[in-house]
Amino acid sequence: MAFLKQLVDLVQAILLLSLNIIAMQLVLLCLLILKLTPAFATTPNDAYGGDSSGCPLGTDIYQYTCPEAEAIIFSWVEQAVSQDSRMAASLLRLHFHDCFVNGCDASVLLDDTQDFVGEKTAGPNLNSLRGFEVIDQIKSELELVCPQTVSCADILATAARDSVLLSGGPIWEVQMGRKDGITASKNAANNNIPGPNSTVDVLVAKFENVGLTLKDMVALSGAHTIGKARCRTFRSRLQTSSNIDFVASLQQLCSGPDTVAHLDLATPATFDNQYFVNLLSGEGLLPSDQALVNGNDQTRQIVENYVENPLAFFEDFKLSMLKMGSLASPTQTNAQIRRNCRTIN
Repeated sequence: MAFLKQLVDLVQAILLLSLNIIAMQLVLLCLLILKLTPAFATTPNDAYGGDSSGCPLGTDIYQYTCPEAEAIIFSWVEQAVSQDSRMAASLLRLHFHDCFVNGCDASVLLDDTQDFVGEKTAGPNLNSLRGFEVIDQIKSELELVCPQTVSCADILATAARDSVLLSGGPIWEVQMGRKDGITASKNAANNNIPGPNSTVDVLVAKFENVGLTLKDMVALSGAHTIGKARCRTFRSRLQTSSNIDFVASLQQLCSGPDTVAHLDLATPATFDNQYFVNLLSGEGLLPSDQALVNGNDQTRQIVENYVENPLAFFEDFKLSMLKMGSLASPTQTNAQIRRNCRTIN
């Protein structure tokens, strides 16, 4: 009997490995199809009418210098998410918090030193951001395969896309060519990143501050369809929500201020439009989430559209992610390709 059990376990392990390989091959095939699809805009600036003086991004940047780059990134992200489904949201969040502070330059990854203060200890990031070790693993392998070629900022953007895809969300071709910043700003991280208690007006202002629209803000808020939040970030919802069952479930979950709860209690690990469905029923976890329905007619209309048409949400989310991912650092001319994402060369 023991032998039969070992044999069954072995067969199951082989089947699981085969399925993972097939899944990875399908994803890479999708990426190849995207690359072969004719593009009418060569850079995000062309696509979104932005300032042409920004960071020039494009496709196939690593076609000859590091053709294995996307496969390596996907492999590590897939492994991390399979071990911890929450990691998908964490890697997506890293990209958000990076881009909102002086553009997408991987400044969020820099460690503090005696002579340098980074962004990791800023209020929105301290004891909150996760996934740094996954980025380290990706960077280490890329440095072995193609040294000082793929930027940490491009790794963040690609890992965010892969995290969404592995959670059941849409796929898009990441624009590449970012450089890694040599500076960071704890002050900007404290001021620029929207907080969990933000009103719609504050959210719109912070998004517009980096060149993103109200519609971008609502679409990108849909990232909260995966991930978790600490109870202290939504404590006020216990007093303001009129949904009695929802409040009762939160009270049961929140045994302490550092306890975490799913942002989407219905489908917590699946990237879908359930987040917006929750908002209409008064079950937005963060005050900044529920404000999209209760605080502004324009944002509520967009939410209702995403509830009725999940494909519209997926399409708008892709476009807004590309737009956010093209935000350039003002110090881009002095940037570099870091050998270690945590330190400047």
